[in-house]
Amino acid sequence: MAEMDDDELLEALGVELTPLKTSSHTAREERIIAGFEDILRFHQTHGRAPRHGERRDIFERLYAVRLEQIRKLPEAQTLLAGLDSPGLLSGTVAALADTGTLDEDALLAELGVSVDAGTAPADPNAITVLRHVRSYAAKQAAEEIADRTPCADFEKFQPLFQQVERELKAGVRTARRFRRDTSIASGNYFIVGGQLAYVADIGETIKAPNGESDARLRVIYANGTESNLLRRSLQRALYKDETGRRLTDPNLGPLFGDAPEPDDIATGTIYVLRSRSNHPFVAEHRELIHKIGVTGGKVETRIAGAAKEATYLLADVEVVATYTLRNLNRTRLESLFHRLFGAAQLNLTLEDRFGHPVKPREWFLVPLSVIEEAIQRIRDGSITEAVYDPKTATFS
Repeated sequence: MAEMDDDELLEALGVELTPLKTSSHTAREERIIAGFEDILRFHQTHGRAPRHGERRDIFERLYAVRLEQIRKLPEAQTLLAGLDSPGLLSGTVAALADTGTLDEDALLAELGVSVDAGTAPADPNAITVLRHVRSYAAKQAAEEIADRTPCADFEKFQPLFQQVERELKAGVRTARRFRRDTSIASGNYFIVGGQLAYVADIGETIKAPNGESDARLRVIYANGTESNLLRRSLQRALYKDETGRRLTDPNLGPLFGDAPEPDDIATGTIYVLRSRSNHPFVAEHRELIHKIGVTGGKVETRIAGAAKEATYLLADVEVVATYTLRNLNRTRLESLFHRLFGAAQLNLTLEDRFGHPVKPREWFLVPLSVIEEAIQRIRDGSITEAVYDPKTATFS
């Protein structure tokens, strides 16, 4: 029997040989595709194209502007035909606008970003009009510092990103241009390469080849990925990225003060509860799981009938600590606790009395000693600078 070569042997086994595909797209085309894929993800989530409007989320409005610009590109129909199953490119620009249109510079102004004059591209159809799609240079910078991988525990961080987007929309946070000498700390948020990024952890200090200090970061991205890039690499990427931004810390304003405000409580109580639920996870971690709340009345009245309310895990509760404070603003204080302990929020879904799934909020996997330290920091004013690390259960 004659010997068969490799191809003949594979064919005899029923294996079809398919040549490896190589990318035939230019850097410009890859950038257009990347920008359009963001819009497709928005459509998959919301079931519609992004729209303009002052009441729209800032990211939706940016996507709406981006879609307009892509529709103007002569090669877009051919390049994106295979991706555009919803028919986003076939609509008219006017169909996007329901309450007026703003360009991206105006939208960035709403984020607190100043736009320098003279930066607009000369060619209106130039790819640089898609400023919030990662440029080829920015993509190269990202690739040289770290590869992104799926974030296995992204469910812990997703509520943080959702909260940050709400704070941006409400003006509690603003986005500012990243400068070369700007520091990076655990708990910081950035926009880099068109993605919202969160610095979850900073490793031990190491010496860079040039002799300067550096550290390996754990950075989580809003698309569910993460990377372990170096701090100086992130600084360099943010500085080179034309759209690189630092998100400011929440502008909560004074928690306490002499001038009364509409949501102020003359004398209020911060209360800490522990659940008596028989749920297996709660029972196992009972000493660690706490609910933090604020009331202007009696705590006993607030928790009456707890066993019938999903807010209290459908079980009786035990009051383990109370703190009386004066002239506090309830909304700001509750927002502060959610910002501070958001990464340690209890992720638990229960069925209410009617069999409907509910996910209680204001319960955190935080030791009582940490809560006591947070209260002390509120009293001395240092709480606004504090960052909680759920891994070590300490403030930094």
